[in-house]
Amino acid sequence: MGMENSADNVKKHRYKTLIIDGTKYKTDLTVKFEKRIRFEPVNEKHIIAFIPGTVGKILVKEGQNVKKGHRLMILEAMKMKNRLEAPFNCTVKKINVKEGENVPKNFIMIELG
Repeated sequence: MGMENSADNVKKHRYKTLIIDGTKYKTDLTVKFEKRIRFEPVNEKHIIAFIPGTVGKILVKEGQNVKKGHRLMILEAMKMKNRLEAPFNCTVKKINVKEGENVPKNFIMIELG
């Protein structure tokens, strides 16, 4: 009696498809893998706080054209003054912080265009 219904009681296993370099693999994924933080490429047009800190001085204005290496602002963190510079020739599109403001890690402080 129990043997006849055992096949009905077994749940059908669903595999996930994992694609690596164009090849598809059917596999089980761990809960840890499914809940991981997904990789996002760095947006070079965003100047982010790489460490929590305080905005020391803003050296540019919105709409200002800057050249590669031009100093944009100073971020004070851990008793150090970090000078943030333009990574390429661009225009300052938006400034999202004010002098003296505390910012968390990964906060977008300046947007470039």
